Amino acid sequence: CVLSAVFSPHGQEVLTASEDGTAKLWSKVSGECLRTFAEHGDWVRSAGFSEDGQEVLTASEDGTAKLWSTESGVCMRTFEDRGGGCMLFAMFS
Repeated sequence: CVLSAVFSPHGQEVLTASEDGTAKLWSKVSGECLRTFAEHGDWVRSAGFSEDGQEVLTASEDGTAKLWSTESGVCMRTFEDRGGGCMLFAMFS
């Protein structure tokens, strides 16, 4: 089940967050999955792009938020809620 979906800043890709613990980057034109962000241990509740589209931020029921490189798909940093809570929303400001 897809829990959220957002367009990239330039409108050519769609980023989804899913119950399967992944976020996926899709081509708007072809519908092809371009990249899977898959290091969370539970549902990914939301995902968003940085203003320039170079990074993706995901928030998960596993109590972490992760910062990813859009181009490589590499997780660059993990932010963990040590209080045992879950992360419900990801947003750049």
